[in-house]
Amino acid sequence: MKRDKLKPTADPEYLRQKREAAVRKHRKTILFNDKELEAIDIYCKKYKVKSKTKFCREAIISAILKQFDEDHPKLF
Repeated sequence: MKRDKLKPTADPEYLRQKREAAVRKHRKTILFNDKELEAIDIYCKKYKVKSKTKFCREAIISAILKQFDEDHPKLF
């Protein structure tokens, strides 16, 4: 007879803190001119982007992390 494996459960307090840390509560507003917005719209339609908000957030964070990586001190 096979024995059911018990699934490890995470601490509920840990999960609550993790969820709270992920909540987006700081709003930033960006203004685009007509050509910039048109380019974004064309890109989103071509690549079937479902959420422009998510797309913009990921693009911004990606650029920031890339710059941080490039600015990281090198030993050699």
